[in-house]
Amino acid sequence: MTPLLVFGVIAIYFLVLLGISYFTSKKADNNTFFTANRQSPWYLVAYGMVGASLSGVTFISVPGEVGNSNWTYLQFVMGNMVGYAVIAFILIPLFYKLRLVSIYEYLKDRFGQHSYYTGSAFFLVSQTIGASFRLFLAAVVLQIAFFDAFGIPFFVTVLTTIVLIWLYTFRGGIKTIVWTDTLQTTFLLLAVVISIYMIVDQMGLGFSEMISTVSESKMSTIFDWDWRSDRNFYKTFLAGIFITIAMNGLDQNVMQKNLTCKNQKDAQKNIFWFSITFFVSTVLFLALGVLLYKFAMDQGISIPEQSDELYPLLALNHFGILAGIVFLLGIIAAAFSSADSALTALTTSFCVDILDLPNKKAHQKRTRLWVHIGFTVLMFLVIIIFNSLNDTSVVSAVFKVAGFTYGPLLGLFAFGLLNKRAVKDRFVPVICILAPIISVILDQNSVAWFNGYQFGFEILLVNAGLTFLGLWLNYSKGNLK
Repeated sequence: MTPLLVFGVIAIYFLVLLGISYFTSKKADNNTFFTANRQSPWYLVAYGMVGASLSGVTFISVPGEVGNSNWTYLQFVMGNMVGYAVIAFILIPLFYKLRLVSIYEYLKDRFGQHSYYTGSAFFLVSQTIGASFRLFLAAVVLQIAFFDAFGIPFFVTVLTTIVLIWLYTFRGGIKTIVWTDTLQTTFLLLAVVISIYMIVDQMGLGFSEMISTVSESKMSTIFDWDWRSDRNFYKTFLAGIFITIAMNGLDQNVMQKNLTCKNQKDAQKNIFWFSITFFVSTVLFLALGVLLYKFAMDQGISIPEQSDELYPLLALNHFGILAGIVFLLGIIAAAFSSADSALTALTTSFCVDILDLPNKKAHQKRTRLWVHIGFTVLMFLVIIIFNSLNDTSVVSAVFKVAGFTYGPLLGLFAFGLLNKRAVKDRFVPVICILAPIISVILDQNSVAWFNGYQFGFEILLVNAGLTFLGLWLNYSKGNLK
C-alpha cells in the first residue's frame, strides 16, 4: 500500500467520525457527556461494545499469539461468559438502583470517602495504562504503514492519533462514542472476515477445507491441563470470570456505556447479546491466527520474532490492496473504539469522583474540557514510555498489568456485596496498595517458592483475595451496617 493511499483511508475515516460527532453532540451538556441522557438503544450499545472490548489487542495480538499458545485463550473467554452473567444479574441491578454516574460512588456509600477515592484512583491508573497499551499497538501499525515512509518519528504518530480521538469526543462524550463504536465494530469484524477470505482464496481452499485446516491444526488445541502451566484450564477459566467482572463490571469505561441504556432490563439484554457476539468474534480471530501461520509456512514467509507483527506483515504486504485497506480500517477502528471510550471514562471518573463536578454550579463545562485535555496528554506520555520499554506480547502485558491494578477493585466490591461488615475507612488505601505489592512479590518468586508453579491471569484472584482479607481484618467494631 502506498503512503498516499493510507493517508486517504485515514482521512476519510476520520471525517466520518467527525460527522457522527457533529450530529450527536448538538445541545450536549455534561449530562450528555457522562450518561448520554440515559437514552441509548440497548442493541446499539451491545453491538458497539464488541469493537471496544476486542480492541487492538485482540485484533493483532490474539491471532499472533496462536503460534505461541494455540487456542488456550478460548479457555479464558469461556470464563468471560460466566463473568458477563454475574455483571448482568448482580452489578447491573445494583448500579441502576443507585442511579450512579460513576460506579465508584457505591464505595462511598458502602465504606466512606477514603475508599471512594481509592477505588477511583485504581481505575484511573488501570485504565490509563490499559488504554495506552492498546493505542500503542495501533500506532505501531500506522507508523509502519504510513509515517515511516516520510521519516516521521513515532511520537508524532502517537500525537496525531490521540489528537484525532480528542477532537471527536470532547463535546458529545459517551453519546458520541455509543454511535461511533457501531461503525468501528463493523470495520473491525469486516477486516477479519475479509482477511480469512483472502487467505482461503489464495490457498485454494473451499469452506469445508478451511474448517478442516483449522480444526485439525495442532495450533487449535484449546485445553491445557498441566497444573504448573500459566495456561492451565482451571486457572485460566477462573481468571476469565473474575477479570471480566473486574475489567468490565467494575470498570467505568465499560459500565458507563451500559448505564446509558434506558432501564435495567435493556442493559441486561445488552450484556447478553454482547457476550454472545464477543465469543463468536474471538473464535473468528483464533481461526484467523491458524490460517495466518499456515499461509506464511506455505508461502515460505519468515515468521516475525514478535508474534504481534505477523498479521500486519501479511495483511499489508501479501493479501492485496483490498485486504490491506480493510486491515488498516480495522486497526484504526480497534484503536479508536477502545481509546475514545477510555478517554471519556477517565474524564468522567475524575470529574465526578475526584472533583465532584456535578454538584458544582460554576464552570462545569470548562473544567470538564481541561480534564479531557489533561488525560489526553497523560495517555500520550504513557505510550511514549511504553514504546521505550516494550519487550513482550501486548496481550500478555495488558492482562498482567490488570491483574495487579484491578485486584483491589475486585476485592473492594466483593467485600461490600458479600457482607455488611463495616471497616475503618482511613486504612483502606493502605490495604489496597499493599495487596498488589505482595502479589508482585509472589508472582516474581512463584517458581522457586511453589515447586515450579507459575501464576497466569489468576494473579488477579490472589490480589483481590489479599484485599478482601485486609478489609476483613480492618473491621470497625460496633459499626456493622
